[in-house]
Amino acid sequence: MLLGVDLLNEPCSNAVELARRCTAAGLVLSAPVTDDDLASVTAFLGRWRGVVECVDRTERAARLNVLLAEYACAPRLTDHVGDGWHLHFRDPGVATDRQIAALITVGTALHLTGLGMDRLGACAADGCSRVYADTSRNGRQRFCSPACANRSAVRRHRAGRAVARVEP
Repeated sequence: MLLGVDLLNEPCSNAVELARRCTAAGLVLSAPVTDDDLASVTAFLGRWRGVVECVDRTERAARLNVLLAEYACAPRLTDHVGDGWHLHFRDPGVATDRQIAALITVGTALHLTGLGMDRLGACAADGCSRVYADTSRNGRQRFCSPACANRSAVRRHRAGRAVARVEP
């Protein structure tokens, strides 16, 4: 799921970059990334943004369930690269774009069910379109970064001072 946040916030410009970022996130790709994979992942991320930005828990679950039905499959144990047994929620040999979508979709489901349905969102700062996965201790993250949180606090502070100056 963190890969999805990263890819939404900083879209890839080409297939090589998508492959590099997937590998950096620890994803072992089953096939080389193509331009078609990039286009498909970009389209998927547009749909996934709908899950991220949805604030109604029931609707968020419904949207995520649609993606899970489309991209995930029954879990299976695998040690496909010899680095230890782990779960896959996709069929072996699935196309690269679907592999990435399955990882993000299942990761999102595990994140939301493990930490809370409100632990994913769009930045609350004016003018920011970035998203975040809330892994904070208290679960109250509203901004994509400390910089956006600080800018927003400064804006609120200045707006409060401006109102105070106008009032007699």
